[in-house]
Amino acid sequence: MSTGDVETADTFEAERSRLQGLAYRMLGSMADAEDVVQEAWLRWEGLGAQRRAEVQRPAAWLTTVASRLALDKLKSAQRQREEYVGPWLPEPVLTDGDPALAAELAESLTMGFLAVLERLAPVERAVFLLADVFAEPYSAIAPVVERSEEACRQIASRARRHVREERQLFQPASARRDDLLNAFLAACAFGQVDDLRRVLGDDVVLVSDGGRDLHAARRPVVGFHRVSRLLCNIAGRVPTDSLVAYHEVNGEPGLVFTRGERTSMVMAFEIRSNRIQAIRLVLNPEKLSRI
Repeated sequence: MSTGDVETADTFEAERSRLQGLAYRMLGSMADAEDVVQEAWLRWEGLGAQRRAEVQRPAAWLTTVASRLALDKLKSAQRQREEYVGPWLPEPVLTDGDPALAAELAESLTMGFLAVLERLAPVERAVFLLADVFAEPYSAIAPVVERSEEACRQIASRARRHVREERQLFQPASARRDDLLNAFLAACAFGQVDDLRRVLGDDVVLVSDGGRDLHAARRPVVGFHRVSRLLCNIAGRVPTDSLVAYHEVNGEPGLVFTRGERTSMVMAFEIRSNRIQAIRLVLNPEKLSRI
């Protein structure tokens, strides 16, 4: 490999994690995000040495290309999302000990936050993420979405208001989260509703994504009584040879259930005031194959 080839690869690798994080937040699918990053690499490599040398800010160029690719993919996926059976949740990713997951990025990775973004139009989602999460200037965002800078400011303001209305202030899980999850697991395993009362919020919400082929609640389940009954029912159906492991899932405390070499279920927990306020349960095998 020549020196130029090494520099080309090094320049791209320095941005890979950022590009993948942006594409994942846009698309909610790590597989699709990796496709976007791979296509961005091919376009960067395909420029040729002379044209690459003319790019003054490679990071900005790559961000623009990846954003456009992700936006195009998101637009084409809208019909599939509209026809999705039951609630749609993003593909879960394990973030245990991720040094790149700073506090300001942790909220934008949680399943609850991504579910709110899912209700934005594709252009709104792109502008909001680029402006508020990745701190791109509007002069760089405008050509990505083919709008003026002023229009992008208005879109960002509208999206910001929408997100703020739907999303409570993010609070990192407290140090008590391990105790909370231990108590949660024990209560579910033994069907102890009274013990669940100590760990679940009164207005707890459970959202389950089973996709087309697996049975799951077709709508969010709301309230302690309904959620606790469903959890005990789910626990009773978990095979006795399943293993459960604690993991950080999308920046939040979570549980990963495996049987043999296959991941069968992932739970992500939103915790506030030392209570579980939301549980997001992914059963769709297509979204678990990479765990």
